[in-house]
Amino acid sequence: MFEIGKDIFKHGFSGARCDGVGRKRLGVIYKFFVVAFVIFIGRTIQLGIQGTDRSRLAGANGEWDVQRADIVDRNGDILAKNVASGHIILRNRAVREKDRDAVAQTIHQALPYEYSLAQALELVNSDRRFIRLKKYASDEQRAIVQNARLEGLEIEKIQTRKYPKRRLFSHVVGFVGEEGLGLEGAERVFDDYLSENKDPLRLSVDSRIQAVFYDQLAFAMQKYQTKAAMGMLMNSRTGEIIAMVSLPDFDPENLRADPVANRLNKPMRSVYELGSIFKIFNTALALENGIDVKKEYFVAKPFPIYDKNGRLAKNITDIRSFKPPRPSLNVEEIMMHSCNVGSAQIALELPDGAQKEFFERLHMDKALSLEFGRTENSIPQRKWGPVERATVAYGQGYAVTPMHLMLAVNAVTNGGIYIYPTLQKRSVGVVRGERVLADEISAKLRPIMLRVAEETSGKQARVAGIQIGGKTSTAEKYTNGKIDNKRNVTAFVGVFPAHAPQYTILVVLDEPKGTKESWGWRTAAWNAVPTTGKILDSILPLLFE
Repeated sequence: MFEIGKDIFKHGFSGARCDGVGRKRLGVIYKFFVVAFVIFIGRTIQLGIQGTDRSRLAGANGEWDVQRADIVDRNGDILAKNVASGHIILRNRAVREKDRDAVAQTIHQALPYEYSLAQALELVNSDRRFIRLKKYASDEQRAIVQNARLEGLEIEKIQTRKYPKRRLFSHVVGFVGEEGLGLEGAERVFDDYLSENKDPLRLSVDSRIQAVFYDQLAFAMQKYQTKAAMGMLMNSRTGEIIAMVSLPDFDPENLRADPVANRLNKPMRSVYELGSIFKIFNTALALENGIDVKKEYFVAKPFPIYDKNGRLAKNITDIRSFKPPRPSLNVEEIMMHSCNVGSAQIALELPDGAQKEFFERLHMDKALSLEFGRTENSIPQRKWGPVERATVAYGQGYAVTPMHLMLAVNAVTNGGIYIYPTLQKRSVGVVRGERVLADEISAKLRPIMLRVAEETSGKQARVAGIQIGGKTSTAEKYTNGKIDNKRNVTAFVGVFPAHAPQYTILVVLDEPKGTKESWGWRTAAWNAVPTTGKILDSILPLLFE
């Protein structure tokens, strides 16, 4: 037995002749042993470190271990996936002397455009301990290095997150950061599931339908030179989001390619006054409060509103293109022809507080905390005087996100149930919702919306073979606190089939410009409606296949 650093002959040697020669031999053995031991310890530590790195990627059986679950659409189409990749690295001190030329040749062979043979040899012979030769090397580059099997030339295995659809689902799926944590979209909302499970996260969206929305909205954005374009489709009964597109967008695999502002998911985070679609709610309130749908209101002139001192507070007017078919219109016709003057008169007949309570019932008064994220705060009316009550009847003075609007319209048309949306594919079972309107009132709204789509400004959204109920909207934006009639937000909301809705669709265009085809008009009938019609024409065969 012996101890390292101690003489193995405890009592030395007896005899002078043996003493000198023996000690020299033992000294050589001792030095050799120490060097061998140091090399052994160093190599053990190196292999341990490499083993730790590899263990992150490989399981006990040596196979690749996925660090983050896939994200797929409702049909199993891959939207996000971890793929094996690696960096080519050089550990100079691990390269054997006899292999230096071979290592240099392999580097040049794998990376001919990055390193000449002379440059590669210089790196191999340099004093640097660690050199990352190529980040995210291709499969072919990694194969050349692996097949060479040379000490010191290695593959540092990593996993990268890939998004096969790239921009198509950028806002819905989101992206991960350098540490592998979800930062936006489903990647952030479902981060715990994705990092703790291997089974794919199946979303409710349909890649085929999303692609139709994307293409038509991108076309509309170019044709009408809009600031932004957005569209959504939701299952009216289950709350499943089938499509959600926000333009402009970004590339989740190359975040530096687009402005940071493009990452804003506008259907969830942008707030607009969305205009005449609010007439759906005004009509629902009229019916709920006992106003006869056939009651008529004089609409041939502007409607004045006076303050408590008898002074003119506001003159309610319609847009220049509005021509009432008759001097007096009933409740149904006021909504069908989108008459501001008539809508204001209906609103002022409602009980005090009825509008405020109704919008609160539809969850339009504050931010929505949804399963897949939080919307921006809405901007409701601050006070509810005669002017505010009249203008909110046609969507002025009450700003919400497109998501607020779609969910509210869905609720008042699907039988009166507010359905909470989901980004996860739902199987048959209980759906979370609450009653916000009587079924019989919801049933009376749908035929009016059908007439809008069949007879008035929504005609270009018609599609053969199915009845679609809808409502258009053209809202003026503000510049320096004043209404700017040169800047609009246009929209179309639709439900189909109209007699028993299964889907709700919303298309919004921000600041569209007039075209030669529209003779300069920028109203929804000339942009948002035909865009919706093209979307519906393409997706209906997919929805009812």
